[in-house]
Amino acid sequence: MKLKVYVASSWRNTYYDTVLKALREAGHLTWDWRNPPTGGGGFKWQQAGLETYEHGDKLEAHQWRRLLDHPIAVAGYASDLCGMNWADVGVLLHPCGRSAHLEAGWMAGRGKVVHVLAQEAVEPDLMVLALNGAILGNIDALISRLSS
Repeated sequence: MKLKVYVASSWRNTYYDTVLKALREAGHLTWDWRNPPTGGGGFKWQQAGLETYEHGDKLEAHQWRRLLDHPIAVAGYASDLCGMNWADVGVLLHPCGRSAHLEAGWMAGRGKVVHVLAQEAVEPDLMVLALNGAILGNIDALISRLSS
């Protein structure tokens, strides 16, 4: 069965492209938030006014709120939300950060199955129990699970 899959992860995740390719080769459709069908090249904080942003930089609440109102941030959120709505199933691909976890939780809250794919050792997280999929250690196990 061909599924529509949203892979929630991080720009820094080196597995992302390989996972998308493997899912496509297995016959599934994927939403690539780095190159979404809605256009653009995926949201980055640098596009919303933080030209010098580096992972780990911290902002005051009022600065963060202002950035979220930037038209590029609004469009990026809408694009990701479109992908999550479009998908039949989600994958939380580790390593990843807060946004990916929020996406996975949102999808599970909408009744979508969300699997966790951790191809390397990760810090455990109790709240993945809120996700209704499996915790898997490799792409072959994920593809097998999606096929069952």
